[in-house]
Amino acid sequence: MTIQQKIQSLRNELNKHNYNYYVLDNATISDYDFDSKLKNLEKLEAENPQFFDANSPTQRVGGGITKNFETITHKNRMYSLDNSYSKDDLLDWEKRIQKILGSDKLEYTCELKYDGASINLTFENGQLVKAVTRGDGFQGDDVTTNIRTIKSIPLSLNTSFIHNFEMRGEIVLPLKGFYKINQERIENGEEPFKNPRNTASGSLKLQDSAEVAKRPLDCLLYQVLTEERIFKTHFESLENARKVGFKVPETITLAETVNEVFDFVNYWDIKRHDLPYETDGVVIKVNNLQQQEELGYTSKAPRWAIAYKFKAEQVSTILHEITYQVGRTGAITPVANLAPVQLAGTIVKRASLHNADQIEKLDIRINDTVFVEKGGEIIPKIIAVDFSKRPHNSEPTLYATNCPECNTTLVRNEGDAKHYCPNEFGCAPQITGRIQHFISRKAMDIEGLGGETVDLLRKEGLIKNYADLYDLKQEQVIPLERMAEKSAQNMIAGIEKSKEIPFEKVLFALGIRFVGETVAKKLAKHFKSIDNLIAANFDTLTSVDEIGGKIAQSIIDFSNNSENIQLINRLKSYGVQLEVSAESLENQTNKLVDKIFVVSGVFYQMSRTELKKAIEDNGGKVSSSISKKTSFIIAGDNMGPSKLEKAESLGISIISEQNFIDMIA
Repeated sequence: MTIQQKIQSLRNELNKHNYNYYVLDNATISDYDFDSKLKNLEKLEAENPQFFDANSPTQRVGGGITKNFETITHKNRMYSLDNSYSKDDLLDWEKRIQKILGSDKLEYTCELKYDGASINLTFENGQLVKAVTRGDGFQGDDVTTNIRTIKSIPLSLNTSFIHNFEMRGEIVLPLKGFYKINQERIENGEEPFKNPRNTASGSLKLQDSAEVAKRPLDCLLYQVLTEERIFKTHFESLENARKVGFKVPETITLAETVNEVFDFVNYWDIKRHDLPYETDGVVIKVNNLQQQEELGYTSKAPRWAIAYKFKAEQVSTILHEITYQVGRTGAITPVANLAPVQLAGTIVKRASLHNADQIEKLDIRINDTVFVEKGGEIIPKIIAVDFSKRPHNSEPTLYATNCPECNTTLVRNEGDAKHYCPNEFGCAPQITGRIQHFISRKAMDIEGLGGETVDLLRKEGLIKNYADLYDLKQEQVIPLERMAEKSAQNMIAGIEKSKEIPFEKVLFALGIRFVGETVAKKLAKHFKSIDNLIAANFDTLTSVDEIGGKIAQSIIDFSNNSENIQLINRLKSYGVQLEVSAESLENQTNKLVDKIFVVSGVFYQMSRTELKKAIEDNGGKVSSSISKKTSFIIAGDNMGPSKLEKAESLGISIISEQNFIDMIA
């Protein structure tokens, strides 16, 4: 046996022992023997550096230092999940997807929703090449060096699985390990960690991977993503992933009805307290992968999956004071300042009160004993008052009449739940908030510039609005607190690079009320430039698909404000993209204008995503369900029979993939 073969043999053997111990929880070798083999491998690798392998078992001890975690764009967006809290919610979800699929025959998978940090693992030719955090769903941080230290994640696969694929999972800190870490920290005179979830998430961003290796992190995997059509169901893909070495929880179960789903929910609502990890609910997914593809996504979540959240933990505490926060749109949010209380693993001192109506509805008053829970186990909120403990001298809460920041009289429009400060260009939090929104990742994505720096620039009088950013000079920025020459260079370079951001993102960045990401895309696609949008009247705006009166009026109000027009003219002069680029328009036509398409089945020349993009690029609209308004159904293989039947009964034209390609050629 050659040295290289001996090294590889030891690696394979140690990987197998790691898998048995950390994934199967079934040690097949003593710790002493494992350590002896590992030291032998370390010695051979040190003597023969030409055979170095980043995925060797010897690399799991860490040692690599990462000073800056590179931001990576996800190949496949990491969506959030819609939440449900009752059986009725699940039944409503089922009805929606049955309508889209045109089928009552559905099978579900039920999986526990573990409370940790989401991770996306990329494998190429059986080797782990990249590990990226969820981030904002569009892009996250490259934490590959730290992830390699987690022993339940295979670094290389010794058996054939899929050539290139992604694995999605949750990095968790088992409760036993969490308590052990805290015991050691207390003994060393250090502050104990608050909860396992935050500790797991924070561990991924430690600069020294050797420190990460000391923490008993685990990785529970829940999704295989591949362009290869190998598996027919989600369950089958996870079963096969488990066989080749991935730690897929054994608790995953198949269900044919919502009643069976609820049996799973009810069982684990009680038994979850016996698990070695924290879990906060159940994720229900449509099992058939073709049906998943057909259901697709909303702007925020997959239609084919939903989370059922276990009942949130509740505690009672004293409400000391109500204060008011001002958002970037001028919206006022009342905040309850509470006597500190432990809730779901964290100390809670503040909770949202939403609006004046909510305060009045619950009759919330100063010095009340209130019940607090975490909405979705994330944001604390007051859900009720313990009237038996109300002080005798209690007075009803009078909602604020003036802005807490600029003292402007608040306004409340008819039909609106919130009060607003109308001092749009003179109220500090609104100014700062709009600029922070402008520079954010989903908007102008200006690197080297964060929220705190924006606030500092405003306080120093260097900026009063987002257009002022483009006038900033490096020499103005360097003297600022905590600002070195390199940081100043990065900021100015980031601002300059933002001039390349496409129009749809710039439109979102402007912060027009009710114009979110999805609406901005629709408006940019329809009007092509900011000038066309500003010139549009109410009827023109509401004629755009899914643009209602509230959005239309908000755009008109924005366009009628002379200060907004001045800002837009300044952005134009700096070279910011305020129209759709010629390159984007190159492949767009009006061939399919006013035509509505439903895409159903399996396709071979184009992917479903490419088909939908081609429809939209040619002026058509994609719908998820068949109705009288549907113009064409593009039918691939295995189109659902009930969909076919409905299409025929409505007299809708059914065309093939090739028919469609000919149509737009």
